[in-house]
Amino acid sequence: MTTRMTTRVELKLERGPHLAIGLMSGTSHDGISAAIVEIDERRQPPIKLIAHASTSYVDRFRSRLLAASTAAGVAAGEVSALNFELGALLGRAAISVMREARIEPRRISFIGSHGHTLAHSPPSRAAKRGTSVSTMQVGESAVIAAMTGVPVVADFRPMDLAVGGQGAPLAPLAHLWLFADPRRTRVIQNIGGIANATHIPRARKLDRIRPMAFDTGPGVMMIDELAGRMSGGRMRMDRDGKLAAAGKIDERLLGELMNDPYFKRRPPKSTGRENFGVEALEKIELRARKLKVVGNDLIATVTALTARSIADACHRFIPGFDRGDQLIATGGGAHNPTLMKMLANELPELELMMAADAGVDGDALESIAVAILGYKMLRGRPGNLPSVTGARSQAILGKLTMPPLWRSPAR
Repeated sequence: MTTRMTTRVELKLERGPHLAIGLMSGTSHDGISAAIVEIDERRQPPIKLIAHASTSYVDRFRSRLLAASTAAGVAAGEVSALNFELGALLGRAAISVMREARIEPRRISFIGSHGHTLAHSPPSRAAKRGTSVSTMQVGESAVIAAMTGVPVVADFRPMDLAVGGQGAPLAPLAHLWLFADPRRTRVIQNIGGIANATHIPRARKLDRIRPMAFDTGPGVMMIDELAGRMSGGRMRMDRDGKLAAAGKIDERLLGELMNDPYFKRRPPKSTGRENFGVEALEKIELRARKLKVVGNDLIATVTALTARSIADACHRFIPGFDRGDQLIATGGGAHNPTLMKMLANELPELELMMAADAGVDGDALESIAVAILGYKMLRGRPGNLPSVTGARSQAILGKLTMPPLWRSPAR
C-alpha cells in the first residue's frame, strides 16, 4: 500500500473575522495576561484588541513556579501538578476576560495559550552546557479546553527547536503585524523578565520585510528579585523605579557585568532565567559586596545593566538608524520611569516611545502575539520567522486540543 504524504495542512478555520483569546505567563512569574482579540486579515492592522485582563499569582503558587524553574531536583510529580494547576488558572483567566467583555464562549473561535516556560535549552545553550536541546512549557491545554469549551492551541516552541531554531522569540510575528511602518524603522523592545528586541525596517509591504529579533539580555527579572530581597519579601518589584532612582550607578561594577559573553554573541540567540536569574544575581551580589556597592546603589546598577545591554545590542547588531526612527518599549519594564530614563540616555539617536503611542496596548502585546500564533496554526501557516529564530525552515507551530463533546462549561 502506498501512502502519499504532503506538507500542506488544510484546516477548517476560515479567513475571518475571528474572536480569539491569547493567554501568556511570562518569565517575571507575576501572573497571567489574557486578551480577547478580533483577527481579520482584510484590514490593516489585522488585529483589534477587545479586552485585556491580568491576574496575579498568589505568593505560594508563584514560589512553587519559581522553584520549579530554578531549583535542581524538583520532583516530576510537582512539575506534573504545576502543569494541571496552571492549566486551571489559565482556564479561569480565559473565563474571566470573556465575562468582563460579555462575550459568550461559543463566539470564541479558539484560545492560544503559551503556558509558562520552566526550562528552555536552545541549540546554542545546550551545546555550551553539553546537554540536549529541549524546552518545556506547563499549563495543561486539556484543562483549559475542558473548562472553557473552546479549542486550545498550545506548545508553540518545540517545533521551531526541532528544525534547528532557538524556539524564541516568537512575538516578532505580532510586532510585524502591529508595528510595521512604511516611513520609519522601528525597534520593538519588550522588557519583561528577559528583554528582547525586534528590528522592523521600513517597507511598504509586509511580505518584503525580513525582521530580526533576539533576546538582548536581562529585563526586570533580577531587578524584581533584588527588590524582593531588599524589602524582606514585601515588594515584588521596584515600583516606579523608586529604589533605583535613590541610588547611584557604580560604573566599575556595571562595566564588569557588561563583559558577559552573551552580549557579544551574534543573533539569532535567546536567553532566560538560566543566564540572568537568581544564580546570576547571587554572583553579582558577591562581587558588589567586594566593591562596597549595596542597597539602592546595587539596584540602580542592575537597572542600568538592563538599559545598557539593550543599547549595546541596538548599536552592535541592528543596522544604522536614521532621524525619526523609533524604539517602542513594551512589557513591565516600560512602566519603570527610572529604567526608561536610563534607556533614553543610552540611545539618544532614537525616539523612545511607549506602545500606546503607536496605538497598541503594550501590556496586552504578548498575549495578542499568542493569539496570532494560534490563528496561524489553525490556518495551516508557519508561525516562526527563520530570520529571527535561526530555524532551517518555516514551520507550523503549536498543538491543537479540542474541548469535550458533552458540554460547554464556561457559561
